[in-house]
Order: sequence, then C-alpha cells, then structure tokens
Amino acid sequence: MSNPVFSNSPYFRDPRDKRQSSGAGVAPGYATVNGDQVQDLEQSFAGPSAGPAQTGRMTYDDVIIKSAGLLAIAVTTASIAWFVFPGNMLVMMTGVIGGLVLGLVNAFRRQPSPGLILGYAAFEGLFLGGISQVFEASYGGIVMQAVLATFATFAATLALFASGKVRVTPKFTRVVLVAAVGYMLFSLVNLGLMLFGALDNPWGLRGATIMGLPLGLVIGVAAVILAAAFLVMDFDSIKRGVEGGVPARFAWSAAFGLLVTLVWLYLEFLRLFAIMRD
Repeated sequence: MSNPVFSNSPYFRDPRDKRQSSGAGVAPGYATVNGDQVQDLEQSFAGPSAGPAQTGRMTYDDVIIKSAGLLAIAVTTASIAWFVFPGNMLVMMTGVIGGLVLGLVNAFRRQPSPGLILGYAAFEGLFLGGISQVFEASYGGIVMQAVLATFATFAATLALFASGKVRVTPKFTRVVLVAAVGYMLFSLVNLGLMLFGALDNPWGLRGATIMGLPLGLVIGVAAVILAAAFLVMDFDSIKRGVEGGVPARFAWSAAFGLLVTLVWLYLEFLRLFAIMRD
C-alpha cells in the first residue's frame, strides 16, 4: 500500500481474519448447572447472529462517524485561525509544525491513538485556516471553489470505486507509487530553488512555461489526479479491512488516512486554482 497509515498496519495490509480465541470463564450463551457448562440451545438459535459491532470488528459506519468527527474538528480550528487570529503567522506555523509531527507519529504507529489523531486534526485545521485566508485575500472566492472541488472529487472517486470501474491492482499501485516519488522529488527541488533565491517567481518552477503552456497548470492537474488515486487506494484498504474483520479501534487509522489525503487534495486544488488565475 502507498499510504503509510494503511501500509504500516498488518491488519490493512493482510486481509486475512485475525480472530482470537475467547478468554476463560463462562462463555455467552451457556448456563451453569452443578458446576458444568451446558449450552442453552434454544436461546442460542432463537437469538440474532452477532454482527461486526457485537464482535468488536471495524465497520463502514465506524469509519464514517470518525471521519466526520475529524473533519468537524479540523473545520472548527480552521475557523478559529481564520476569524479569531486572522493573518497570525504564529498560529499558522504552530499548525504546520504540530500537524507535521503528529502526522508522522500517527502514520508510523502500529496501533492507533485516538488522542494523537484528534490532535492532528486540530493542528491541521489551524494550518488550513491560516493558509486558506492568505489565498482568499489574494484570490476572492478561491477557498469555496477548492472546497467544492475537493468534495466533488471525493464523491466521484468513491462512486467509481464502489461501482467497480476503478480497481486497485498491483500495476495500479506501482504506477501511483512511481508518480508519487517523482512528484515528491519535484516538490523538494522546487522548494529548494525558491528558498535559496535561484528563482524569483512566487511559484518557482511551476511558474515556468513549456510551449506556451504553464508548467504549474500541468503539474497541478497531475497532482490532483495523483491525490485522487491515493483516495482509491485508501478506499481499497478500508474495504479489505472491514471484510477481513480488523479490530474496531482501527477505524481511527482509516479515518486519519482519509483526512491526510483530503487535506492534500484540498491544498492541490487551492494552488491549482491560484495558478490558473495568475
């Protein structure tokens, strides 16, 4: 898997069931008579079958609820950064550093920590609120465009995946990984050139043109497609996790992975629309 949130977990990486034997003591559905355990057959067969919620396994509802909660926290802290601390670079940098640290910690933890994941959403919201206000001040209405584009892409990607028209195959995974490494290297080189003053364009290499076509526009569209491909792989990991009966606590990991990809997608749309206006 490409997303370290899923690839570092043996549950999402391996779809086999991880069932464990039950502990000692009187098992449910049994009655004790003269010290012996006797199964209450009538009660056992009359009752409904145990579902994922009763057996402590992750469900799609778990992922949806936790994902919505993380988005709500991110939106709340983003609103605080936008309305309470407008233009405050300290608040935005706090969000950048806090989000980066907790993002790495959560991504490489083998067991999810709800507190750390909630903290990541809060810090990421501070960063998103600050950077969104900067873009909105220069390009009126761009934030709403980026938000709508992000959720439209999410909905379209989910619909394509659910319909079976887009499937995650080994070849698909390899192509996405190679593209991701290439994009990461380009971003690092571009950032380095900008930091050392080698380029005076505010977009760095993205501001260059190739045969009259802005390079930033081409790279931006490719980055959006790449982020959408990561969403497909996230959906596939969640699907295999639910079908494999992973423990319910890993719904936090799934929600965190989706939030990371959505934040990336939103930032790519924000930058793409800004380059288009320029």
